[in-house]
Amino acid sequence: MKAAYPRILLKLSGEVLAGDTGFGIQPAVLRGLAEEIRDVRALGTQIGIVIGGGNIIRGVTAANEGMDRSTADYMGMMASVMNSVALQDALEHLDLATRVLSALEIKEVSEPYIRRRAVRHLEKGRIVIFAGGTGNPYFTTDTAAALRAAEVHASVVLKATKVDGVYTEDPEKNPKAERFERLSFDEVTQRRLAFMDQAAIALCRENALPIVVFDMTVPGNIQKVVAGETIGTTISD
Repeated sequence: MKAAYPRILLKLSGEVLAGDTGFGIQPAVLRGLAEEIRDVRALGTQIGIVIGGGNIIRGVTAANEGMDRSTADYMGMMASVMNSVALQDALEHLDLATRVLSALEIKEVSEPYIRRRAVRHLEKGRIVIFAGGTGNPYFTTDTAAALRAAEVHASVVLKATKVDGVYTEDPEKNPKAERFERLSFDEVTQRRLAFMDQAAIALCRENALPIVVFDMTVPGNIQKVVAGETIGTTISD
């Protein structure tokens, strides 16, 4: 099995670390995720990762409940740093060289995000975890993933979810919803498909970055996607 993409940006939601509990970090889930990433690294691809902080706090939800939006978003960014450090620890227990680069300066636990430094780490085969979102409120980690992917010239953005692709409608609400295997960016816009933040989709479109949306709860799926197998939904021009 060989990698179809020389450099990937893997977007993970923070909620995945919570497992079935819905909150916090479950060590067993973290270990399993680290093992999946180890298998991907074995293909020879360079790996960048963006992970959200929704297992600790969701900025938009907190803002809707009365908190100042900027404050809530900064808290979400700090939560993503916590998740990134936890993932780094799990990966290093598997002897994988890993660096956390944060858009928020927290020098005691991470390096500051510098594009050239990130590219150099990737070239050396280190797994780079981009923490702290974009460093600005009002932007999601989807947008951070698209931005970092464009900056380091990734080959693809892999959006790992709990759903096996993009559907005509929410499959949980409508069991008859149909899954797309391939979509163009024009079709995504026309159909108003909300599988990702619109700013993130626009960034990927402008930089000719394909997106693959797939179900990461199936063991081995991340590796299969990186190897070029047709899994989930691919969005491209």
